Amino acid sequence: MTPHLKTRLGAVSLVVIAVAATVFLALLEDVLEGEIMWLDTAAYDLFVVRLRADWLTPVMEGFTILAMPTVLLVVLVAIAAFAPGRRPAVCAAANLAGVFVLNQAIKFIVQRPRPEGFRLVEQGGYSFPSGHAMVAMAFYGLLIWMIWHYDRDRIERWVCCAILGFVILMTGVSRIYLGVHYASDVLAGLAMSLIWLALFTHLVAPRLLREPEAPACDDVGRPAA
Repeated sequence: MTPHLKTRLGAVSLVVIAVAATVFLALLEDVLEGEIMWLDTAAYDLFVVRLRADWLTPVMEGFTILAMPTVLLVVLVAIAAFAPGRRPAVCAAANLAGVFVLNQAIKFIVQRPRPEGFRLVEQGGYSFPSGHAMVAMAFYGLLIWMIWHYDRDRIERWVCCAILGFVILMTGVSRIYLGVHYASDVLAGLAMSLIWLALFTHLVAPRLLREPEAPACDDVGRPAA
């Protein structure tokens, strides 16, 4: 990583990237060795054995829907209509497309089978890392970043960010509850997406969201030649 890139990212982002990368690589190592980790066993015992209930299943299905293409498209339309900045919808769409491609590439390389025997919904494809977790972290995480930078109402900013953070967390939890992912898939997805988001919000988003510079004017307020 070049000194210029380090300056652009900042110390906090570098710490976030380093911690998230450590978590992801540790999980990846165990997955490649074919292990079912204690984390997966504990999460299965909590979310599948202990918490599953008829009333809770529709709630979890609702959270998992929040990372589905139809809902994301609706939110993109809302971003295009109401979000500040020069090209907020383009920024959100580019972020979403990038994290999706990254997720599919990692899944193709690792090729971890999904859990068997306790699914509440059918889901194809590979398991590691969780696509829903990655998409939720990247997409709603970008909204958190945008709100934090553009919303001047402090209370509104904290409330909106807390709600979006809860959506990210529960989207990941719902995938474990529904039996389509191991906990390690979800945690790895969140970690990898956090790395992506830290890079995207420093290197790409500012260029897409900044307002165009106002033209220079002469002494009587006319645009300078």
